[in-house]
Amino acid sequence: MTSDIFATWVLGPLLGTFIFLFIFRIILTWYPQIELAKFPFNWITFPTEIFLSPSRKIIPPIGGVDITPVIWVGIFSLLRELLVGQQGLLRILT
Repeated sequence: MTSDIFATWVLGPLLGTFIFLFIFRIILTWYPQIELAKFPFNWITFPTEIFLSPSRKIIPPIGGVDITPVIWVGIFSLLRELLVGQQGLLRILT
């Protein structure tokens, strides 16, 4: 599997999906009455909590607002652009 195919069909959609999940997680924080452990919200909570839980220990909520999902959106967006964007490393290598 070449890096271009990997970037186009695997890595790009995977990073895009995580960006979408983190954005949806940010929207869900506006509704604190929603139980995140119940279906269908657990489909969003489970994959994102893997990243958010350790980062909450490093970056505590500021004024009662959890900013870690916003930070992870930035990290995944940066990774997606650096790796699979038009000028990304995996595109240049092919």
